[in-house]
Formats: sequence, structure tokens, C-alpha cells
Amino acid sequence: MRSMHYDYFIVARYRNKEQAIDLADRLRAAKKTVYCFAESEPSAQHVAVLDDDTEAAMAAFESIENWREDPRVRDIFETDMEALRASDAVVVLMPVGKSGHIESGVAYGLGKQTIMIGEQVETESLYLIFDQEFSTVDLFIESIGSGLIG
Repeated sequence: MRSMHYDYFIVARYRNKEQAIDLADRLRAAKKTVYCFAESEPSAQHVAVLDDDTEAAMAAFESIENWREDPRVRDIFETDMEALRASDAVVVLMPVGKSGHIESGVAYGLGKQTIMIGEQVETESLYLIFDQEFSTVDLFIESIGSGLIG
């Protein structure tokens, strides 16, 4: 992957890829640069190609034997981490799984602006890593248009 700068890095479950792609499209319409894992070349090559059905694709990907040594997994990891480092802010579209929580922690550790979209009902002390929270994508997009977020 060639190095590029992004305004936003989107974190979401692959099972929610349609919502993540919609968010990416809306951010791009607001003239923002975006990295969305579901649109990445490694994701298209190594996950979506497994099956057009999201659940089947994830089941196949999650069952890769010896995943630590699998070059497909390494390709996705390296591409995502490079894009995360090259992003100003990380937008977490809830709910997320283990990977999304890890990416959120990495972003926080790197000093990135962290934004959560979605309702968090129960108390979760570590969610204090998020600089901003929005209950809906619409409210987040409105905040960009109003200048509340860069």
C-alpha cells in the first residue's frame, strides 16, 4: 500500500460493512479523505472474495488455520495499521468486535482523535478514550458540516 494521508479511518464490523461504506461515502461527499477497511484491496482480495455473502465470508475468514502465518491475514493487518497511522481521526461505528476495540486502543495510544458513533448504554470506563460521541451517523455528519469537527 502506498502511503497516503486520511482525515478519517473507519472502524466497524465486517458484518456491518454496508453501514461503514455508507459512512465513508458521506464523509467523502463532505470533502474528507477516508480509509474504510471494507474497501481496501486486501479485504476485497482475502475476505469478500471468499463469498459474496458477508456471514459466509466471515465464517471462512475466521476459520483460517494457522492464521498467524497466513499471508492474507498479514496483508490485511499491515494495510489497516498503515492506514490507521496515516489518519488524523478514528471513527468507531458501533457495535464493533475485538478487532475494532483493539484498533480503538491503538488510535488512542497514537494520540489520534477518537470518535464513537452509536449508543453506549452501560457504563464502560475504557470508552473514555473517545474524544467525542454521537448517537447517530447523521449527527456526526452534521457536526462536520457545522464546523464542530474538522
